[in-house]
Amino acid sequence: MRKLLVTVLLTMTAMVTIACSAKESVDEKTILKFVKNQVVKNKDVKVLGVTVVERKSVKELPGWEVLLVTMQLEYNNQKIDAPETFFVRDNVITPVLVDLKTGVNYRDDIKPTIPKEVYNQNHLLVGNANAKHKIVVFSDPLCPYCQEIVPELLNAAKANPDVMAVYYYHLPLKQIHPASAVLTRIMEVAQKQGKNDLIAKMYTLQIDPNDTNETNLLGAVKNQLGFNVTPAQINSSEILDTLNKDEQMASRLMVTGTPTIYIDGKLDKLREGFRDLLPKK
Repeated sequence: MRKLLVTVLLTMTAMVTIACSAKESVDEKTILKFVKNQVVKNKDVKVLGVTVVERKSVKELPGWEVLLVTMQLEYNNQKIDAPETFFVRDNVITPVLVDLKTGVNYRDDIKPTIPKEVYNQNHLLVGNANAKHKIVVFSDPLCPYCQEIVPELLNAAKANPDVMAVYYYHLPLKQIHPASAVLTRIMEVAQKQGKNDLIAKMYTLQIDPNDTNETNLLGAVKNQLGFNVTPAQINSSEILDTLNKDEQMASRLMVTGTPTIYIDGKLDKLREGFRDLLPKK
């Protein structure tokens, strides 16, 4: 999704004056006008709307308001929810704010607050709900980086259920490996059947990531992992609705890549922080 957005959007990097006084917070109508005029430059992209996901004040940025928004766009008859960050102070708005002394790009560091509803029983894949640390992961079984990290994370939580609870969200990167659309549905069926151990095994599946043939993919899962599932099961309204809600949560949290991992509500940029939580040997 990120690659697609890069090709169709041009985000301005300079500060722009907007019609907003120092005493009032910029509203969605003003942001929408700004996005249409300054952010989306491709005439083939239609801006349908803008939603403010969260407004934040950050102690490192006195006087600035941080707006975490979702832009609703349409491109080639495809609707896209594109996350964006804006920094507003007085009547000035900018999508990039960098500390020249430290080099910190606040655009990369500031993310939406993790809502409590993320930690629900339906998404608790491994570990105990009352574990010391809560970990949220958005993942795609065909993502090479996910294949390196996620199985290790799941196995670590399984071995230390009172230390780590992993809440798993499916985020198939369909633009990069289309087969993930089917695989994540198979994984969700397994979860609803209580076969959570199958999730880590799915990361070892040997298939063509561009294969979208359900018969081929279902056969590969049956032959390689011993899990038999039918087309009717993976295409049920319940499964499709669950996957859609996972993607909606990713959009709400401005997650665009995998694996994205949060530990106790904080983004783990290196994706290896869970290792520091393990008991010392």
